[in-house]
Amino acid sequence: MKKEGYYSSGEFARLAHVTLRTIRYYDKHDILKPSYVAPSGARFYTDTDLARLQQILLLKYLGFSLDDIREMTIDDTDYRFMLNSLNIQLKLVRERIEQMQLVEAAIMDTAAAISDRHTIDWSSMLNLIHLTSMEKSLKNQYQNASNISARIHLHSLYSQNKQGWFPWVYQQCRIVPGMKILEIGCGDGALWTQNLSLLPDQVSITLSDVSEGMLRDARRAIGAEDPRFTFASFDCHSIPMEDGQFDLVIANHVLFYCSNIRQVCQEVSRVLKPGGHFLCSTYGSGHMKEISQLVQDYDKNIVLSAEYLYERFGRENGREILCRDFFDVQWHSYEDSLLVTEAEPLISYILSCHGNQNQYILDKYKDFRSFVARKTDKGFYISKDAGIFLCEKVTNL
Repeated sequence: MKKEGYYSSGEFARLAHVTLRTIRYYDKHDILKPSYVAPSGARFYTDTDLARLQQILLLKYLGFSLDDIREMTIDDTDYRFMLNSLNIQLKLVRERIEQMQLVEAAIMDTAAAISDRHTIDWSSMLNLIHLTSMEKSLKNQYQNASNISARIHLHSLYSQNKQGWFPWVYQQCRIVPGMKILEIGCGDGALWTQNLSLLPDQVSITLSDVSEGMLRDARRAIGAEDPRFTFASFDCHSIPMEDGQFDLVIANHVLFYCSNIRQVCQEVSRVLKPGGHFLCSTYGSGHMKEISQLVQDYDKNIVLSAEYLYERFGRENGREILCRDFFDVQWHSYEDSLLVTEAEPLISYILSCHGNQNQYILDKYKDFRSFVARKTDKGFYISKDAGIFLCEKVTNL
């Protein structure tokens, strides 16, 4: 007998406008399992399954393989998971629209050049090939956006310091009219979108990131028409700017990802004006340590990160690293902690980490969710150990 609120496989396929064969294929390959299997073997699906199927179909339309989709989707009924997923997918759709508009323009320009000159413009052809290969980066963009969103979401929900990280960092920048500013590794531009109302009109800000996708997110969020901002994609190990241009350079959680931190510091010092300042944020060894202990209590084999970023550049060793190229190096702590009262945002954060957790958690997701729910039932305390170094360019006397 059919259960109330459940759809048979055929009904489910018709609702989703796909074939019954597709539904059976996703079931067989563990991409979308039915919510209920009757003793007779009949399969039944729910509205939650329909929402997850929407996610799968959109990712497939965007060009992801089924193996990719299996890794990128989680069987969870919490609305925040789905809302977060939809917002990220919306970013991907906008990204694909912009890419296709660029491809369209490149095709038209190339065709016009061939028509007018009866010769092939090889530079235009190479540009076209580059544009059509941009889709290969979509998976990384999805994963990066998912990770960033999960981390920001946990902090925004449960941080005890109500000022917020980005408003606090902006306050430390001490921006005044006339300043020329460079941010390296700007991400989606959150430092500026959260503080636009405080920003003076007479400033010049260059936002840069090695990821063109993140830079497009920042441009969309801020607005390309804002005359205060320019955008440039480059690797901060080699900043394509003339010497002595900027009053302030900002690196928010960037240096510990750099392969050669000393080279980046030298480049930052080079493009700073005499007396200019470098603001760079990082963590200390105690940052979010309770989360690592939580997953270890669940399974001692789980390691959330192959390396600890603060060991490369952190509160404990950052002053020594910066003193080689800057002086008056000062540390300012952001006083905060988390008190997490729900399991789902914490699980999202854990799954966003760069470790081996997925191989131990995803196959036992419901069990892990129950474990985290017990831990957060009366509030789960997480310490934070983050802040900024503010230092000044060394000038030759």
